[in-house]
Amino acid sequence: MKKSLIALSLGGLTIGITEFVMMGLLPDIASDMKVSIPVAGYLISSYALGVVIGAPLLVIAGRNYAPKKMLLILALMLAVFNALSIIAPDYNVLFASRFLSGLPHGAFFGVGAVVASRLADKGKEAQAISTMFAGLTIANLIGVPIGTYIGHHFIWRYTFVLIAIVGLLTFLAIYLWMPNLEKGESVNMKTQLQFFKKTEAWLIIGITAIGFGGLFAWISYIAPLLINVSKFEPEDVSSILILAGLGMVVGNFVGGKLADRFSPAPTTLALLMVMSLDLVLVYFFSFNQYVSLFLTFLTGAISFSVIAPIQMLMIRTAKGAEMIASASLQGSFNIGNALGAFLGGLPLAAGLSYSSPNLIGVAMSIIGMIITFILIKLHQKKVQLQHI
Repeated sequence: MKKSLIALSLGGLTIGITEFVMMGLLPDIASDMKVSIPVAGYLISSYALGVVIGAPLLVIAGRNYAPKKMLLILALMLAVFNALSIIAPDYNVLFASRFLSGLPHGAFFGVGAVVASRLADKGKEAQAISTMFAGLTIANLIGVPIGTYIGHHFIWRYTFVLIAIVGLLTFLAIYLWMPNLEKGESVNMKTQLQFFKKTEAWLIIGITAIGFGGLFAWISYIAPLLINVSKFEPEDVSSILILAGLGMVVGNFVGGKLADRFSPAPTTLALLMVMSLDLVLVYFFSFNQYVSLFLTFLTGAISFSVIAPIQMLMIRTAKGAEMIASASLQGSFNIGNALGAFLGGLPLAAGLSYSSPNLIGVAMSIIGMIITFILIKLHQKKVQLQHI
């Protein structure tokens, strides 16, 4: 494996721990900050909001930088802004630090996805991108369970010390291993922003923000689901999250292979259909501990298998504006993060069971399927018109 892709994967590891460890730490932070779990869940939405805002703005601000310099700046931001959470004295400051931590997320993956595709061997672009996202899955396999364990058994703030250290290692790896790629052809922002006039662009954003949001309706409240419905002990959560992480590792690489072998749009449609069926199973059968463990692995695998097909779908649609389109896609993923966490918290605030957020996830996945179907039909119509 190329060292440059390993450097990008380390960035994915930093971002993955930052984004997903909050789900496992919700009970600890809620208790320490003396807020309810749904209110603590807004910390997830705050991070996602930072991603949505930071993704396009930072790519625009750094458009004149070489890719390596841009990635170095973003890696440093990841380390510094996560370090702020270590010293946050109250909920409001922690909320702000989570927002700041989200700012470089989308831009890093947006720039990194384009860089990975340029570094890839011909015909293996999606697999190169999935290598970068492998850091995200390894975070869920190893980093998030370790961070959750630290939060349960010591102090949750120590988890953010770990994240800051990994962020600095990312900076060092990019500095040492990333080649000095040229910026490529200079394209003014007006030309790049023309991409957002395409109907396809907004359909892909909708698929990502709503369809992929089904994952976050599940994982945002996985700790209380496992504790209150599956009846696991709180100290078991960090170990169980390893299963989710293992599923994400498997799903990420499977999704990369599927995206290189088949057309991305039908692949996305099929995977969203499977995700909706899976979340129905989570809702009905999480009371059984053995089934719950299996579904934890399966849901992680299915959800992350969607990433590479959607990423390739966006890049292929955005000829000449790949970087800002890819960054915006990361913002879309985190709109899904915010929507899933917020909408999934509504039935909990209404007093329903900790299984209920999964029904919200089912609805979001189905809406994502409908939008994907519209995108496929739109593409077919354009192809037919070209042959008239």
